[in-house]
Amino acid sequence: MTAEATREAGVEAGGASAPPTSEDARRTDGLSFAVRGVTMLGQLVLPLGFLAFSIAKDDRAGALAYFAPIVTAIIAFNFAIAYASWRRFTYTVGEADIRVESGLLSRSARAVPYERIQDVSLEQKFLPRLLGLTEVRFETGAGGKDEITLRYLSESEGERLRELVRSQKLGETVGALTPRDTPHETPSEPPVLFAMGPKRVLTFGLFEFSLAVVAVVAGAAQQFDFLLDFDIWEWREWQRLLAGPGGWLLALGVVGQVIAGALAIASLLLLRLVTGLVRTALREWDFRLERTDKGLRRRRGLLTRTDVVMPIHRVQALRIGTGIVRRLFGWHRLRVVSLAQDTGGANHDAAPFAQMGEIAPIVRETGFHLPGRDAEWQRGSKQYRIDRVIIAALLLIPLAVGCAVFVNPPLWIGPLLGLAWIALVEAFHFSHDRHALDPDQLYSRQGWLSPKLAIASRVKLQSVEIARGPIARRRGYATLHLGLAGGQMAIPGLPITRAETLREAVLASIGKRDFSDLL
Repeated sequence: MTAEATREAGVEAGGASAPPTSEDARRTDGLSFAVRGVTMLGQLVLPLGFLAFSIAKDDRAGALAYFAPIVTAIIAFNFAIAYASWRRFTYTVGEADIRVESGLLSRSARAVPYERIQDVSLEQKFLPRLLGLTEVRFETGAGGKDEITLRYLSESEGERLRELVRSQKLGETVGALTPRDTPHETPSEPPVLFAMGPKRVLTFGLFEFSLAVVAVVAGAAQQFDFLLDFDIWEWREWQRLLAGPGGWLLALGVVGQVIAGALAIASLLLLRLVTGLVRTALREWDFRLERTDKGLRRRRGLLTRTDVVMPIHRVQALRIGTGIVRRLFGWHRLRVVSLAQDTGGANHDAAPFAQMGEIAPIVRETGFHLPGRDAEWQRGSKQYRIDRVIIAALLLIPLAVGCAVFVNPPLWIGPLLGLAWIALVEAFHFSHDRHALDPDQLYSRQGWLSPKLAIASRVKLQSVEIARGPIARRRGYATLHLGLAGGQMAIPGLPITRAETLREAVLASIGKRDFSDLL
């Protein structure tokens, strides 16, 4: 039998299949093309909606007779393309790699060896989740260029592939794995390290303050203002609209304008509150962090359910942060810096909204430890902070003079207030930013109102570099850059002798172990 015949003998929707071998070419689940067709159709909703609105607005009833068949043809074409793409997409579980072939007119083939796959993540968007399907992503750490994504497989097949890849990386064989049609034994529930119920998630949403919603509303108003019968950016139009039910407000004069402004601000804050709650609930619903034999398993999401496992041996650093307001209530966020990517980033949320008493056990599970009371915290260079203020002054003082002479005399206050603010911020950073070193870890603590703590393993750092510009060389300080395959970490403004001491200590730790043995 030829290779093409073997591919055509792959598993059809709902059909039975033989136990897999390293030569079998398989298709994704038979319902995948339906999900893809609906997804492609969703991209046409707005264009078709605007077209229908324009036809109805111009009272061209005769055009509607042609509109319905066109829409039907577009829908049928989308599903036909989706079905043909599904038929021509196959994946093969090989003895040494995962291979994918795709393409309608021009065929392409890709293979990723098991040793290059850093992790396998599962994601269930709303519609696939309703159908019991999951998206399987093989992450290689190459920024998405060499990654393979299978849309969509059954939940059991997705779990099987994830276990297959991890077992291969541990030296097991494909044949030792369970065939995909063989029933799996129900494993015991792993211990839960951290979880968020509905109350915790909604409380989290109250702290998710973001002005992005204001920009979104303004952008939407600008893009879709043609749907309204008045110009929303014209103040006189608002006066005309308020002349009826809001006439009493305008009659109050300046007081009325203040009240109207306060109502507008309150409306934006209410909108921000609602959107923060909704966004947080959609992302963090039923958040669970479990300790499995493969690492930390995190599951979360209401409509889109993600399932990510963070292997312990690939954790290179931890980040603990908080906000200005949430700090007053003792809430913090724990992120894990790992080689495995999380939605395009290297920082995994391990505990996005937790008290320090809940974070400490998770830190211990990762093999790290929080800084002790005997940690020797040291400041950065005072010259570094002074130079930053001087550079700002060289820019803002001439601007203030120009405003006073050529523009409007009172405007000179603005640049000087900005300079005073920069000087205050730099003074606070000098007073509160610290770093420390112990036999196993390197710590960097920054910020006062919203402090952040970074903890890096000395052994798992890939490189350490001292960077100095012309001013830094003359003033005797430097920035220490620490190489992480899963992120970045830097300690700015260190005295040069301290930077060199840290570099030598970290290099000595790196040289004791082979990085490939750790990861």
